[in-house]
Amino acid sequence: MEAVALFSFTASEAAELSFQKGGIIKVTEMEDDSCWFTAEINGKRGYVPENHVSLLPHPWFAGRVSRHEAEQRLRWQDTGVFLVRESESAPGEFSLSVSYGDRVEHFRVLEGGGQYCIWDKSFRSLNRLVDFYRTHSIAVEQVVCLKDAPSSPSLKPRLAQALCDYTPPHTAHLHFLRGDIIDVLDCSSSLTWRGRCRGRVGIFPPEYVQPLYH
Repeated sequence: MEAVALFSFTASEAAELSFQKGGIIKVTEMEDDSCWFTAEINGKRGYVPENHVSLLPHPWFAGRVSRHEAEQRLRWQDTGVFLVRESESAPGEFSLSVSYGDRVEHFRVLEGGGQYCIWDKSFRSLNRLVDFYRTHSIAVEQVVCLKDAPSSPSLKPRLAQALCDYTPPHTAHLHFLRGDIIDVLDCSSSLTWRGRCRGRVGIFPPEYVQPLYH
């Protein structure tokens, strides 16, 4: 899973990683009872503070979901509909669950040296792996390409809370402060959302906010 750095951070311990605001960080493990993520930056593994980064929103990343729950979600979906989940049998690794219509197949995502793979082709991130198998078959015995589940309007957030201050110089962008509640007017793009805050309307990067679902 990938995250964007909301603030710059300078490591104070050998096990920590330093990074700059706006940088992309590869998160390899998330613990419920910890305020740190295990991550990788430029091939180096270590810890990054959870409150300094925001996980990039990907509807296909289900997090800590069991194999059984994944099968319940995907069975009878269109062939190729998928989700990525944290592996039950290998903590810190991931599994890719794919609907074949009447059944669900599970693929273990192998990781080594900062590379991710299912078959013989390796990728620098989960995002790159997923994108590749959207246009290439992940199955051997038949053609199965990954595709997103049909979107549901009820899952689109109407509100979002700012995770940090956002004060860009561009007038078309929406300015807000950490903790502000934003009316989400358009979230159809994964790159920029449009919203209203403090009486102004503008666009903003979705990784700077936490969607609020009702």
